[in-house]
Amino acid sequence: MSTPDRTNTYRSLGRSEPAQLADVLERVLDKGIVIAGDIQINLLDIELLTIKLRLLVASADKAREMGIDWWQGDPFLRSGSRNGGLEDRLERLERAAGLDDKD
Repeated sequence: MSTPDRTNTYRSLGRSEPAQLADVLERVLDKGIVIAGDIQINLLDIELLTIKLRLLVASADKAREMGIDWWQGDPFLRSGSRNGGLEDRLERLERAAGLDDKD
């Protein structure tokens, strides 16, 4: 039994070689892909647990085009405020307690 000639398959698709992982990833990030799934656990026709999974894989630019920009307003992800403002709060408390390190 002979194996199929992959070169002819790629040529018929307009390609001379198989797609590289980087090419596939670039296309997915450019266009976006949605993966959806539901997990449901029942016992004697009684629903015990339902988990709905929705995953969007896209570049930040493509997500913004779709109206998804939750990272813009997330204080944890803002540059300079990774700790949610704890440094500012600690500084205010130190000043109020007279523990300011400034000369």
